[in-house]
Amino acid sequence: MPTQTSATFEIDSKLPETMRAAVYRGVNQIHLETVPVPKIGPGELLVKIATCGVCGTDLKKISMGSHSAPRIFGHEMGGLVVETGAGVTKFSVGDRVMVYHHVPCGKCYYCRKHVPAQCVTYKRTGTTAGFEPSGGGFSHYIRVMDWIVENGGVVRIPDCVPYEQASFIEPVNTVVKGIRMLNLEPDETVLVIGQGPIGIMHASLASRTGARVFTSDLFAERHAIAATYGLNNPIHAGQEDVVQRMMAETEGRGADTVILCVGGNALIKSAIDSARPGGKVMLFAQTQHGEAPFDPGAVCVLEKSLIGSYSSSFEFTDEVTGLVFDGYRNGFDLTRLISHRFSLEQAVEAIDVASHPKPDSMKIMIEPVPGAGSL
Repeated sequence: MPTQTSATFEIDSKLPETMRAAVYRGVNQIHLETVPVPKIGPGELLVKIATCGVCGTDLKKISMGSHSAPRIFGHEMGGLVVETGAGVTKFSVGDRVMVYHHVPCGKCYYCRKHVPAQCVTYKRTGTTAGFEPSGGGFSHYIRVMDWIVENGGVVRIPDCVPYEQASFIEPVNTVVKGIRMLNLEPDETVLVIGQGPIGIMHASLASRTGARVFTSDLFAERHAIAATYGLNNPIHAGQEDVVQRMMAETEGRGADTVILCVGGNALIKSAIDSARPGGKVMLFAQTQHGEAPFDPGAVCVLEKSLIGSYSSSFEFTDEVTGLVFDGYRNGFDLTRLISHRFSLEQAVEAIDVASHPKPDSMKIMIEPVPGAGSL
């Protein structure tokens, strides 16, 4: 892992014709290549990437081969506007910005029903570093398409907030959406299974509702990080039975709500078993289609609700932006979740580290200019 260094991050006196990018070429095939810097059109922006987080959905696309090649992934981005297209009035060269790669239409049936991730417009990706639009953050520059610019997909970053903190806006949005769906109350008990970055964000935001929050993970190192966010009810899953512990903590009922933040289906049964009759179980990381066994009697006879939450909602954009920007100075510093920072030339290594998590690996960042993310 490279040592973070001081850096300057500014507009190039002359835009280069080519750039480096981590290009997906097939299942588990990522190659550092030289590609053209994207050209922008009317209403569009060219953004120079300061930092980009490696998301679990990126890793699944790379390992499962669910998307055609070639592509350039990466969507948890912060950067600098270096060029604006004709007709752009909301942004100027030199603006520090965070960019969403999806924007819903706000008008269709699914948007009206508050499930914008199912909106046809939302399913289109509006940022690219070349090839089929796929985010593009694992590169030096991205093209931000006109409908993203016009419809709230670009957010200015205050000078006092580093790019790294701002890059968490998109994942925090997904978490806030899930928390709001659960309608947590102060007298409730919540169990969050998994204490990677997403699990810690879920647990931290759940605790802000006044609920009593328990966190489950195999690794003491992750519980230690969770404790810095005020999460002080750890369950060491490798040493104690999670279901039994929750029963002991709730007079034998089980948790009012269980949030599963670990991918795969192995822990779905434990999540359902940990919930009380009439409780709720949210699947947050089960993004692959398939079949999973569960007890239908727990849903019907015990009246447990099994629900899912996927991706972000622009309904919460202002709330999330304020939370992330204000939180940098007020107890919600998300940069503390970052365990590794890699340069773009080390992107293949970064993706490998993120794909094989260890006790000391949390959020993995790729910074084309080392140190720029902290600016």
